Amino acid sequence: MKKKDIKLAKISEYKFRQLLKCFVLDFTATAKMTNLNRNTVNRIYNEIRRKIFDYQLKMSPIQPEKEEFEVDESYFGSRRVKGKRGRGAGSKIIVFGLYKRDGKVYTEIVSDCKSATLSRIIRGRADIDSVIYSDG
Repeated sequence: MKKKDIKLAKISEYKFRQLLKCFVLDFTATAKMTNLNRNTVNRIYNEIRRKIFDYQLKMSPIQPEKEEFEVDESYFGSRRVKGKRGRGAGSKIIVFGLYKRDGKVYTEIVSDCKSATLSRIIRGRADIDSVIYSDG
């Protein structure tokens, strides 16, 4: 955040740095820690989140446009869980990926491989007119 953003919050740079430190460490900044109102803390946290989101959209390797994509999911984790393999292995982490034909890749860890979950990611990264290649 820029200095003008801090001035709009009407707090000192020291207090803002305290809040930023709490944000980075994933602490809930309380009124006792910063001597700030809860609403002020929430407003500043939300502004930080919005700035991070805007930056990630700007720097995303895949911008929404009409292109060709390949999509697939992979499972990462322990090599073998007794009696369970592939999708059935409960301790594996599911990673969903989009590969744009010009070589750019976007990956995201997902909680499940349900159609609604994966469709939401695809809709956020590809235009509705894009061609999607999938194994399912």
